[in-house]
Amino acid sequence: MKIAIVRETLADETRVAATPETVAKMVALGAKVSVEKGAGLKSRILDADYKKAGARIGANVGATLKGADVVFCVRRPTASSLSGINKGALVLGTMNPSDDQKEFSGLAKTGAALIAMEYMPRISRAQSMDILSSQANLAGYQAVIDGAVQFDRALPMMMTAAGTVHPAKVFVMGAGVAGLQAIATARRLGAVVTATDVRPAAKEQVESLGAKFVAVEDEEFRQAETAAGYAKQMSAEYQKKQAELTASHISKQDIVITTALIPGRPAPKLISKKMVESMKPGSVIVDLAAERGGNCEMTKPGQITIHKDVSIVGFTNVQGRVAASASALYARNLLTFLETLIDGENKKLNVDWEDELVKATLLTREGKIVHENLVNGAPAAKSVKKAAPKKPAPKKPAPKKPAPKKPAAKKSTSRKTTGGK
Repeated sequence: MKIAIVRETLADETRVAATPETVAKMVALGAKVSVEKGAGLKSRILDADYKKAGARIGANVGATLKGADVVFCVRRPTASSLSGINKGALVLGTMNPSDDQKEFSGLAKTGAALIAMEYMPRISRAQSMDILSSQANLAGYQAVIDGAVQFDRALPMMMTAAGTVHPAKVFVMGAGVAGLQAIATARRLGAVVTATDVRPAAKEQVESLGAKFVAVEDEEFRQAETAAGYAKQMSAEYQKKQAELTASHISKQDIVITTALIPGRPAPKLISKKMVESMKPGSVIVDLAAERGGNCEMTKPGQITIHKDVSIVGFTNVQGRVAASASALYARNLLTFLETLIDGENKKLNVDWEDELVKATLLTREGKIVHENLVNGAPAAKSVKKAAPKKPAPKKPAPKKPAPKKPAAKKSTSRKTTGGK
């Protein structure tokens, strides 16, 4: 069994899909590990470190992938880059299935079994394989650090002989994994932290971290969560009241961190230009949804924008800004999942294609697209075109059916009735 780790080619991708720690564990599982030359440099991992862990260094991507049974990557590979892998090889990584779905036809033709790690079910058994949580944790941490760098004052309260430095006010919008980590980090740095979320259950989580929860807590809000834990669609009246409260609160903050990111969809706009202009000079907005257009109306992905002395930080791949830590967690996520696919005694791949984790994450297999999200997404558009001409066909015989029934009584009446319809 050969496992290949490739070097990422996107300019802003600093992470790598394996570390010397995980390579050593793969070797212990009986695998031969090949790492592309320079794959870990942006995560401060030298080729020599991989060699010490038992890996071979491939001179290029072709040499690295040749004969591979398993491929680890951070970003989705191209079909051409997978040439040389064994038929049916597993490819594990972040696949972004909601983007550029046409590419998956070409990827399927390679014969690879593509595993989208971001589709990992959020169940207790799979917690250690959840790349979204591990990477969001670091993004939430880094968001506070980036905000503190742009903010030209101290975050904690300081009482000195020369006087008191008042603590910075940090507002976190969204109390998911990234938001909760941002709250915890800002609190550690001594800021006064407030947070908001559309889910009532988030209030307890926010307050447990020492932050104050901000929301219009009326009866509608208290019933705004389904039995499965998802947020319900709020009424226009509630949204208006919440927007007014948020706008008023933002105007008093020093740092605002937004975390509302919906996979496969544009990020919801939470902060308007008017809200930005209401903030104090020197204030900072850190937009963790910049890669999807941003939660702030004025965010420019990949840039720091300054509007009327308010800095809007729109970095993409924020977890990649702490590459060494992000790679370590990501690599463990992949390895933990791989261990469930290996027969420990024979030290060979033994994939149970009916396992719930495999079924949830498998995109392509044996030359075909198999995941329902992609199957229903691509052919759906084709079926509409084919179905369009067939729709009139059943309608033509439809009026003829009542015709023979009504003539039995009155032919003239039946014609008039049919014509009226």
